[in-house]
Amino acid sequence: MENLINQLRKKKYLSQEELANNCEVSRQTINAIENNKYDPTLILAFKLAKELNSTVDKLFIYEKND
Repeated sequence: MENLINQLRKKKYLSQEELANNCEVSRQTINAIENNKYDPTLILAFKLAKELNSTVDKLFIYEKND
């Protein structure tokens, strides 16, 4: 699943650490999500969307594999 977290985070001039603190997770979690190595829980997805002034469906792009 692709996401726009990195782009939106940088647009708001937030570091991974700042975003992580605001969402109550580790910086490593944010890094893993940004690099598509970890899919966040639904609660974390909503927290990320709120912090980045977005919605979950705009933040995450689901690509169905054929």
